[in-house]
Amino acid sequence: MLEGSGPAPVRRRGGAWKVAYADFVTALMALFIVLWLITAGQDVRQAVSAYFQDPRGHARLTGSAQAGAGQAIPVDSSNVEQLRERLALAMASVLGIEQFSKYVHFTVTGEGLRIELMESEGGMFFESGSPRPSGLGVRLLEMLARELQNLPNSVVIEGHTDARPYRSSALEAYGNWDLSVDRANTARRTLVASGLEPERIAEVRGYADRRPAVPDDPHDSRNRRVSLIIKFADPPEKPLPAPAAAR
Repeated sequence: MLEGSGPAPVRRRGGAWKVAYADFVTALMALFIVLWLITAGQDVRQAVSAYFQDPRGHARLTGSAQAGAGQAIPVDSSNVEQLRERLALAMASVLGIEQFSKYVHFTVTGEGLRIELMESEGGMFFESGSPRPSGLGVRLLEMLARELQNLPNSVVIEGHTDARPYRSSALEAYGNWDLSVDRANTARRTLVASGLEPERIAEVRGYADRRPAVPDDPHDSRNRRVSLIIKFADPPEKPLPAPAAAR
């Protein structure tokens, strides 16, 4: 045997493949997030963007962005979009993206920010044909109470039904008017029990089937809904002009 001959040295494999695999998984996860954002609604995309800019969502609604920690600023037409984005992100985390985009609608009106909690055919936020909230409905209302309890704005709660006649063998006189009012009042009690001050509730309204969300189909399940309106803060009253003689 020649001097120095023997078994060839064993080559040890390096860990470079682990780094490459980690980069691949990270890129794949980023791709999934981009695809999710593409298919998500405008409300969700704006909410995600707002989250990364202001994770707590309180800077513009509490005045902390301008002068450090401060008291809550009333929501009005100038900052209502920040509230909508914050609520959209919080509600999507409770409901999931698909249910959020299908059963929750935001509308900015002259009265304030309107949040429509629309029912599915089998019942989403309330048990079908009943004023009792579902487990999902309770969790969502509890979350809304936490998000709104630090704002000074008044809240209006509305109940709506579809045009199908309400049938109950136990209560012959009970109908859609009663159901719409009872669901709105149940939402009020849940919000108050979850931390919203009772004084913040300005009105509880019941409309039965008189204000459908889908006018072309009065029997559509989306007409069965509870609406929360975050009322705009009243503008400061302007002093009345002095009489001509006094001027």
